[in-house]
Amino acid sequence: MAVVGLNWGDEGKGRMVDNLAAGADYVVRYHGGGNAGHTIHTDRGMFKLHSLPSSVLRPGVTGVLGPGMTVDVEGLLQEIDALAGQGVDTGRLLVSDQASVCFPFHRDLDALEEERLSHGKYGSTRKGISPAYGDRVMKKTLLVRELFDKESLTERLAPVVDWANERLIRVYGADPLVPAEVERWAAGVRDRLEPYVTDTSRLLAGALEAGATVLAEGQLGALRDLYFGIYPFTTSSNCLAGHAPVGIGVPWARVDRVVGVTKAFASCVGAGPFVTEYDEERADRLRRQWGEYGSTTNRPRRLGAFDAVATRYGARVQGAGEIALTNLDQLTGTGELPVCTGYEQEDGLVTTEFTTSPAALARMRPVHRTFAGWDEDISGIRRYDRLPAAARAYVEGIADLVGVPVRYVSVGSHRDALIEVPAGAGDAGAGAAAGRPASADPAAGNTGSTAGTGTAATEGK
Repeated sequence: MAVVGLNWGDEGKGRMVDNLAAGADYVVRYHGGGNAGHTIHTDRGMFKLHSLPSSVLRPGVTGVLGPGMTVDVEGLLQEIDALAGQGVDTGRLLVSDQASVCFPFHRDLDALEEERLSHGKYGSTRKGISPAYGDRVMKKTLLVRELFDKESLTERLAPVVDWANERLIRVYGADPLVPAEVERWAAGVRDRLEPYVTDTSRLLAGALEAGATVLAEGQLGALRDLYFGIYPFTTSSNCLAGHAPVGIGVPWARVDRVVGVTKAFASCVGAGPFVTEYDEERADRLRRQWGEYGSTTNRPRRLGAFDAVATRYGARVQGAGEIALTNLDQLTGTGELPVCTGYEQEDGLVTTEFTTSPAALARMRPVHRTFAGWDEDISGIRRYDRLPAAARAYVEGIADLVGVPVRYVSVGSHRDALIEVPAGAGDAGAGAAAGRPASADPAAGNTGSTAGTGTAATEGK
């Protein structure tokens, strides 16, 4: 099984992994690093995770940082210490010896490049992800296992430090690294990291052959994928469920279930086109009301109307067979709810096909269909049929427009504030879920509870 994002990230994947991990033996992060946060809210409090799998709060479940990750060793150890200080057992965590190392200087390079780009920056979290993945491709970093090869460490670090210094000095005019200091850093972290490091690929291969349940945890979302996202406003790894077997270290494995996560509205952290974005006054009001700030950077999230065009694309490239719709409770009392059903192009024609071209997206304007809102507090509801009729119509309208059934609806931040949608309720036509394209008609799939039809946007960019 894989739990993945259908949009720009920040969809609420962590709470879904935490929920579904209750039935798993292993939960494996298959890409990314410490650059995105997953928030879990339990009776013990609120936990913000970055490098660690979102199953860490589930006793008996083994969490794995897979070989597809770049491991911020310092950040990981700090995170483990913080959880231990809160009474969380971190003894079932494992780190792949084949994952690559995100050094402290990778964070420096990331920040320096964002400063160099100035107004053209990509909105990086400055956690070193792009330089670290770039260095793995350039064969200019270390794998985790190499930290423990004391005889070869000096020799292996030499080209890594030289390459970093070429950029620090020649590109950014920064102070160079001292090789001996980098080696001391490696020696200082490896003893603490060693208890967690193992050949996780061999472990998981054996576990799968023995019938264990393995859940692959995605980071960010489809629109940030390096190959299928809005390039260059992407991350530097592969966010798609199709990459999960490789990223967990068992390339022959099959993903038998893909849960795609999306918010009940659109949110985005970082730069790049965002077709349904609200004007700043409305976005700021809702942001403060909802607490929509990034888990890792605390940056304000950009907000907009639910984008069925982008989400349908995300569901298709992720191969999602079911949707978890999060943050539905935040829409309570906000009035009528616009949903983007198409993009108006410069020639006035409306398209329902998503493009990953940022230049083309910047010229699009959203076409909205308006759904009726509701004022009832839904945060305490745990059965789908108890939701207000307008809330159910909204959920079912989204399922219809995206073409994938909604199976879960979250109505609060706590792990228990989750509704399982009965089969048949919240379902869409099976076509999109089976990989066939959804209808190209922006008005298709309209439910009887929607108020109005698609019109040219007044709230778009």
